[in-house]
Amino acid sequence: MEGPGDEAPVPAGTVLEEGESPPRPPGGKALLRLLQMLESDGLTELAEETVQSAVSDEAVAEVMEIAAEAGIAPAGGKRPKRQRKSTARKSTARKSTTGRTARAEEPEPDEAGTLDDTATAESIATAYLEATEQMGPPVGLGPHWRSCGPWTVINGQTYGSSRVNVSGRVSALATDPSNAAHVLAGAANGGVWESFNRGASWSPRTDYQATLTVGALAFDRSAPATVYCGTGEGDWWSYLGVGILRSTNGGTTWSTLCTAPFVGQGFYCIVVDPADGRRLYAGTTRGLYVSTDRGVNWTRRRSARTWSISKVPGSAQILAGCSDGLFRSNDNGTTWTRIGLRGSPGSFDRLAVAIAPSNPRIAYAWGTGAPYTGPSSIPTAYLWRRARGVWTAVGIPPGAATGQSWYDWYLAVAPDRSNQIYCGAIDIHRGTLSSGTWTWVNLSSKTVGNSIHPDQHSIAFEPGAPNTVYAGNDGGVYRSRDRGITWVHCNNGLQISEFEYIAHHVGTSRWLIGGTQDNGTNRWTGPSTWEHVSDADGGDCGVNRANPQVVFHTWQWGRLWRSTNGGNFGSWVNITPARPAGEGPGLFYVPFECSATTGNTIAVGGQALYVSRDLGTTWTRLGFPAAGTASALYIPDADTVIVGLTDGRIFRTRWTGSWGALAALTTPRAGAWVSDLHATPGGGGRIWATSSRVGGGRVFRSEDGGNTWTNVSAGLPNLPINAVEVDSGNAQRVWVAADLGVYQSWNSGASWSNFSSALPNAYIGDLVFHPHARVLRAGTRNRGVWEIPVDGWMTQPWCGVQWTGSLAANETRRWFTWGWPATWHVLWTVMPTTPRPGAPQVRWTVEVERGDAERCTYWISVTNLTPSPLQFEGRFAVLSRY
Repeated sequence: MEGPGDEAPVPAGTVLEEGESPPRPPGGKALLRLLQMLESDGLTELAEETVQSAVSDEAVAEVMEIAAEAGIAPAGGKRPKRQRKSTARKSTARKSTTGRTARAEEPEPDEAGTLDDTATAESIATAYLEATEQMGPPVGLGPHWRSCGPWTVINGQTYGSSRVNVSGRVSALATDPSNAAHVLAGAANGGVWESFNRGASWSPRTDYQATLTVGALAFDRSAPATVYCGTGEGDWWSYLGVGILRSTNGGTTWSTLCTAPFVGQGFYCIVVDPADGRRLYAGTTRGLYVSTDRGVNWTRRRSARTWSISKVPGSAQILAGCSDGLFRSNDNGTTWTRIGLRGSPGSFDRLAVAIAPSNPRIAYAWGTGAPYTGPSSIPTAYLWRRARGVWTAVGIPPGAATGQSWYDWYLAVAPDRSNQIYCGAIDIHRGTLSSGTWTWVNLSSKTVGNSIHPDQHSIAFEPGAPNTVYAGNDGGVYRSRDRGITWVHCNNGLQISEFEYIAHHVGTSRWLIGGTQDNGTNRWTGPSTWEHVSDADGGDCGVNRANPQVVFHTWQWGRLWRSTNGGNFGSWVNITPARPAGEGPGLFYVPFECSATTGNTIAVGGQALYVSRDLGTTWTRLGFPAAGTASALYIPDADTVIVGLTDGRIFRTRWTGSWGALAALTTPRAGAWVSDLHATPGGGGRIWATSSRVGGGRVFRSEDGGNTWTNVSAGLPNLPINAVEVDSGNAQRVWVAADLGVYQSWNSGASWSNFSSALPNAYIGDLVFHPHARVLRAGTRNRGVWEIPVDGWMTQPWCGVQWTGSLAANETRRWFTWGWPATWHVLWTVMPTTPRPGAPQVRWTVEVERGDAERCTYWISVTNLTPSPLQFEGRFAVLSRY
């Protein structure tokens, strides 16, 4: 979604003309966010290749410069240019494997004679395959994770006048040719979901596959029980692709069909030949592939990135939209011929193609490419129509946004009308040709009527009912019964929100706030439904421990907001610290923290550290000794702040009447992005530091305040580590979150074990531990928020005697007991210790005082109902900590 806050990061002090807005970066904010993720994992070559495939040659340097200025990428990151858009590779493992890790492909020179180095991406995909061998469905022993939702998110953002329920990014949709109510949705990194009631409810179907990334779904029309899923989302998570999944029962259960040659590739499309179910076509980030044995083995027929393939019943012709143009095959995909398009830019940033199902002689192509205009190098949109064998340029939809065409783009022809098309971009534009004139309607962002979320990725039609359209976008799934004029959301139960960060209220076990990709900041207060409480891209969050009504969240590019009523929608005040002229804001998602214990200290990290002791009313700027960008923060107490940088450096500052200059700690791993930190109060004892950069240590422990470090990564999968949490009741017990799974150590990292029972095989971005409810929460990308009782749920009450007392005859006295966690459910009983049969002996009442934000005091009044002195026990029963 592009809107307020979507411009490129602007250095402080930049002067703009009146009414002028900062330009959006080439490729849009989505490209910079992806670039940040790849750089943090050490996938520099893939990051640069991604930029080269998404924007013009001229804009590559600009994107890399913006990234360098923000600290996302190293300065001077632009490398010698490869052949644009074409990514040829030679596989060393042609034959597919089933249920086994495929061998990595070896790079081969492309047509320009240079190497296309993406071995690191393939090694991460292979590490996913290896890690999942230790994971899977829940086992009988030990605690299990469970979902906290969101079951749906109300009040979601659109570009129109209305708001709508949202879930998360949907990259693929498919409808069952044999059952009109049966729909499959593929979440970007949330797996395959199935609905039997046109999207009214959903069930997850691939939670324990090697990857939850989905780029394509396709039914076999000749045998609709067979469905194919291409893993690795071409639009984003391409490097996590591990092959093709197949279902033989319509999408309810899935198994690996093949891995090679697709490990490390992302899918854009899979097409099953409607006349021959043995023949399949796949468009991926590495080319166009053909299978003649139902997807077991594949042959690459074109090496250029292929976004779109179209084949319809009644036509032997196949069309393909590739980075180097539009191509046609008349021999079932064996050979391909380029089609000349008048005015074509030659190479494309994106190209979609569609043959009209009702009239195969009609076809369309919808793409973007040169020339590039404006300071953001916006590509030009193109639309062509084929009729009577001739391709003719057509006027593009008014207002069509092309800046993110590499990310959100598609084309479809109405099943029953060859003169009606749907062009997906940031919005959905429906065009209808009548009497030689095209009429266009924006279906997704409306000034009147119900709008849907922007950033369109997928579209599908109900079989036999061409008026019914499904749209998949960054906000989830939406259905229209009238060709897009009106919409209903299909996001109930579609639990695929992409959480970047989460924070909690330690005084209740049922309160969370989290920042999500393109769906703002959302809040949970107990029900399965979450509330959307702020727009934009939600980033890091925090809650003041002493007064949890004071809540913070960030937007992209370092904007910081505060609410004093628990985060209600519309209550946020911008408290972003002012930066000196020329200083950029830092990362796309800047790190933010509140004090983990006492006080009102907060901090936000960019290209300097900004610290406040009064909840953001005033700020102190602390510059790094040498240029750098903050990537992680921890505030163990009100007087200590620790900050980690993208280059591996770690600093500490202490309050001694004023904030001291940043003192450098020893760097645990030079050049490795610090992803998270944890420290004991004072910062002079134990510190934990994690890194998301693969190829070396990723979890480090210091016992002396960062003077020396021990690498405790042994026993963890070779995947990025994104977060660390420590048991507040047992400092030796530690959890870390990887790209895949959560891992636990009982001995301060000396050994690790998988702690992911019943947790989907999702990307884990953040962890928080509730000290009183004793639950660990995980924010995932795209499977929502999950929690686990680290000691298991209580199966029987915890009972004991809190005090003993005595009362004179008929006396009433009151006792109090304090420091009880407010999350606990406690029953109190007064039991006489001296038998006196015949009548009641005591009466008691319990009153509760909320001592502070997280603890309470019980006041217990006891009355002796007898004429004799009495002794008793004050007994408690804790029914639940949650």
